[in-house]
Amino acid sequence: MGAEQFQKHILTVITFLPLAGAALIALIPRRATTAIKAVAFAVSAATFAISVPLFFWFRTGTPGMQFTVDVPWITLLGQQAIRYSVGIDGISLFMVLLTTFLTMIAIAGSFAGIKDREREYYALMLMLETGMLGVFIALDLVLFYVFWEAMLIPMYFIIGVWGGPRRIYAAVKFFIYTMAGSLLMLVAIIAMAVMKYQATGVLTFSVQELYGLEMARGTQTLLFLAYALAFAIKVPMFPFHTWLPDAHVEAPTAGSVILAGVLLKMGTYGFLRFCIPFFPEASLAFAPVMIALGIIGIIYGALVALVQPDMKKLVAYSSVSHLGVSVLGIFVFTLQGAQGSLVQMISHGFSTGALFLLVGMIYERRHTRLIEDYGGIWAVMPKYGAIFIIITMASIGLPFLSGFVGEWLVLVGSWLANPWYAVLAATGAILSACYMLWMLQRVLQGPITRDENRALKDLNFREMVVLVPLVAGTIWLGVYPKPFLDRMEPSVDNVIRMVQTAGVSSPAAYQADAAAGEEAR
Repeated sequence: MGAEQFQKHILTVITFLPLAGAALIALIPRRATTAIKAVAFAVSAATFAISVPLFFWFRTGTPGMQFTVDVPWITLLGQQAIRYSVGIDGISLFMVLLTTFLTMIAIAGSFAGIKDREREYYALMLMLETGMLGVFIALDLVLFYVFWEAMLIPMYFIIGVWGGPRRIYAAVKFFIYTMAGSLLMLVAIIAMAVMKYQATGVLTFSVQELYGLEMARGTQTLLFLAYALAFAIKVPMFPFHTWLPDAHVEAPTAGSVILAGVLLKMGTYGFLRFCIPFFPEASLAFAPVMIALGIIGIIYGALVALVQPDMKKLVAYSSVSHLGVSVLGIFVFTLQGAQGSLVQMISHGFSTGALFLLVGMIYERRHTRLIEDYGGIWAVMPKYGAIFIIITMASIGLPFLSGFVGEWLVLVGSWLANPWYAVLAATGAILSACYMLWMLQRVLQGPITRDENRALKDLNFREMVVLVPLVAGTIWLGVYPKPFLDRMEPSVDNVIRMVQTAGVSSPAAYQADAAAGEEAR
């Protein structure tokens, strides 16, 4: 395969390389655990390495899909209706890179914590990576739905087999919640294809060909709700969030990293890729409801996190709060808000993934996640304490770290839409400082209160290798976000303008037109 052909098919290579790695691991004898770990990490690292050129090859200044492949897959009614159609734009680019990066980190972070059925575990992790990547690159709705459902299976087993004492309950709850919303989305997908066929005689599930599909207001409302429910559960938005704390607490550390870092982003990604472009009028009509639920999630998640005695559950509820910020940024329909939402998604992947790893590393040493069982451990674990502080500051939005950029952009975009949105959302930032700093104080600072903590060993070389890239990511995104913003802006602006044509009036969304002397309405 030449360089040009490789670049054309790079998304296919990235997506299915982990699946090939999973098949290879299945052939390795069960007792060869060192070889299994080496292959799993090598495949995940190769997948990430191959994905990195996407960042540099991506053409800025264009909102269209890039690295596209479109070939027939399944024929229906004599037409090539279902196709293997893939591509990325400025929205999906960073979701692909975040997935390959965090999967590599999660696999490396599993070496000490996973002691049984290692062959099955690492094979499932790689299968999960293929499913997640497929969701972000699919440009055919049937292909998207196949990947959307397929990635549930490995995550179900990762939680149910390698999780905590209540792992079966958490796995089943996770599966039922997400499956229920997905079935309604499938009905909506079929309905859209049928309407397209009745209107044009062309049967297609192409995402781009279904953009702009004309439908009655009532029909658009019902289809929007079907998609929105699936994505709201995945985020998860209040009040569909109850599966998340159970899944996080019971999942193994790497499962929590992937769950928070990637799977939750599929919900917010779905809103940007499908709900708003497919149903701009319904999106506009339901924006006040979505904004209200996002703000409730921000405040509710933060308040519940504030009273958690378990570090892992505290981080889990912080995800509800942080993803509420992303939902708010999307539905205020301003360029700043939508860009801030995407940056918040990336930042959350870095910071929350690192927090779950830090909690998992200390749990492996003490076999407890209760905050009260610690205290003063910075004295015996200085490297652990230093990284914990940096990641905590990124999570609460300290300037020059990734969390600040995303939250600031969302607050600016929200203020331009309605100042009260920004005021209410800012309370979440204040509360996040309260619960994160309080946890930091009780775990790291003060005198050592328990004798068991005096003998704790600091981070070893492998653990530092796992955590340092996440720290570097939070600093890079916080200090120099321009490369990220430049690549996502045209695609985000294109989505926002789809809503503008449906009748949105927003000063920020029309800044470019206003500068040219056009009326901002």
